[in-house]
Amino acid sequence: MNLRKVKTIRPSLKTMEGGGFPVRRPFPVQDLIQLDPFLLLDEMGPVEYQPGKAIGAPEHPHRGFETVTYLLTGEMEHRDSWGNYGKLKSGDVQWMTAGSGLVHSELPSDQFQKSGGRMHGFQLWVNLPASEKMSQPRYQDTPAERIPEVESEDHKTKIRVIAGEVLGKKAVIETKIPILYFHFRLLPGADITIPVPETYNVFVYPFSGDGVLFTEEGQIQVKEGDMVWFERDKGDIRFFLPENSRKEWEFLLIGGVPVEEPVARYGPFVMNTQEEIYQAFSDFQAGRMGTIHS
Repeated sequence: MNLRKVKTIRPSLKTMEGGGFPVRRPFPVQDLIQLDPFLLLDEMGPVEYQPGKAIGAPEHPHRGFETVTYLLTGEMEHRDSWGNYGKLKSGDVQWMTAGSGLVHSELPSDQFQKSGGRMHGFQLWVNLPASEKMSQPRYQDTPAERIPEVESEDHKTKIRVIAGEVLGKKAVIETKIPILYFHFRLLPGADITIPVPETYNVFVYPFSGDGVLFTEEGQIQVKEGDMVWFERDKGDIRFFLPENSRKEWEFLLIGGVPVEEPVARYGPFVMNTQEEIYQAFSDFQAGRMGTIHS
């Protein structure tokens, strides 16, 4: 069996984002600004909110990339300056192509704000090639029941297929560039090998429990919150959870074809040149990205 080599393993950074909600961030950090084509991954929470205390991300602009919001638990409302509105519930995914630009808000729903509860999810930023950076914004709001799921033959591994294809099951979400985005749940005793295209940059982010990776270098113990970034080469990825494990192992496996273009980024704008960043600020300040109307 040919297995991928590991490039690096690193702990995620705990920080605050948006209106002040806690996140665990594998990247960007000081010595890993991006993992082409990915610009950011935040694990939002988990956090338990008392009624009236939930926090989100008020109005903010985006241009030149995509945001992918995957909500495990909780309820969020999204609005933008193009008149789009959507409500994300537990298990739902929103794949937003910001493209030429918009103003966006992500806030707890009125119902969640009243009741309180557990908020937990992920936001992934995906870079766009220069040819797509000024494309028309697009939303793909996908409810939990439309996200395909597949199970291994021994029933010890379950995978939600958010993007790409695995074990013969293909995602319903369309992507601008080739991407895979899988949510794994392994039961004790699970042992599964997943093929990934050699042209993809691939990483694993475990967010619940610890497990084992088999690689070309041998067996590696992977702890919750530690991102594993693989070399871009031929080889599958093998996951194992010992039979005596006390809890399940959940992680994201994410990969994509690198854009391999110059990246100029400042806050919510990601372009190819600094001049394009200045233009994005100018367009936003002049109101050319629109405003949100309730």
